[in-house]
Amino acid sequence: MDKKQDSSILVTEFILLGLSSSQDIQLFLFFFFSMFYGAAVLGNILIILTVIIDSRLHSPMYFLLSNLSFIDVCQATFATPKMIADFLNEHKTITFQGCMSQIFFLHVFGGSEMVLLVAMAYDRYIAICKPLYYMTIMSRRVCTILVGVSWTIGILHSASHLAFTANLPFCGPNKVDNFFCDLPLVIKLACLDTYVLEILVLTNSGLLSLICFLLLFMSYAIILATVHQQASGGTSKALSTLSAHITVVVLFFGPLIFIYIWPFESFPIDKFISVFFTVFTPVLNPMIYTLRNKDVKEAMKKLRNRHVGSKQIF
Repeated sequence: MDKKQDSSILVTEFILLGLSSSQDIQLFLFFFFSMFYGAAVLGNILIILTVIIDSRLHSPMYFLLSNLSFIDVCQATFATPKMIADFLNEHKTITFQGCMSQIFFLHVFGGSEMVLLVAMAYDRYIAICKPLYYMTIMSRRVCTILVGVSWTIGILHSASHLAFTANLPFCGPNKVDNFFCDLPLVIKLACLDTYVLEILVLTNSGLLSLICFLLLFMSYAIILATVHQQASGGTSKALSTLSAHITVVVLFFGPLIFIYIWPFESFPIDKFISVFFTVFTPVLNPMIYTLRNKDVKEAMKKLRNRHVGSKQIF
């Protein structure tokens, strides 16, 4: 529909086109994503509980890891439950307020996770490059501040998007070709020329992503150079820990490169990238950290044995 429509006719809801229009495929996707969503939530909650319960994991690295797991639970929950429910609904709609909420939470959790990944890289830098000062520098107060900064930046980053998006005139088209309200797709539905707004969105998100990526790249480059120069017995353990961190960073920032090369062009792979961020990444993160981390695996085994032992007593 033409964007030059009567601005007095305001859109009160959006239609989400979802991943497929086939009923059979949607039924399959309902069970498929229900399983993955459950795995994402349970896996990350298990990491959080393990870090809280096991005193051996009361260290800065695992404190940050548990906060990453909490963000992953939030990231998996802001849109996935509605997507799963919509597979069983013929009319997939979302209210204007619900749409704005999805945009807000997506950028809060995404921005916070980017900054938290930088904080985790800084933690590994101090641990490997300045081991004698590690506990002094990475105190509980510093870790709490780093987590607080990550959430603050995420909220400010998201609020800056929402400030102009919520006030746009939506008076005509209301179909969003995704399973949630993706900001670039929603902006395109506004009844005015959105070129400047699209540039602002690209600049806002792109700048935060670029700064975080450069900080991560420099941190891990220095760390890998330091590890290469060392010949101690802890080198293999340090590399194992680093490989988990770097894998998560690649999984998070890899799709972003594609998004910012063609930010406002629609491609079939766009929906896959959306699913990857909201469903698969929260599932993969706990798997990567547990499979590559001996301490976490032992702590989980200890937690499981304690649970089994308590059930046998009763």
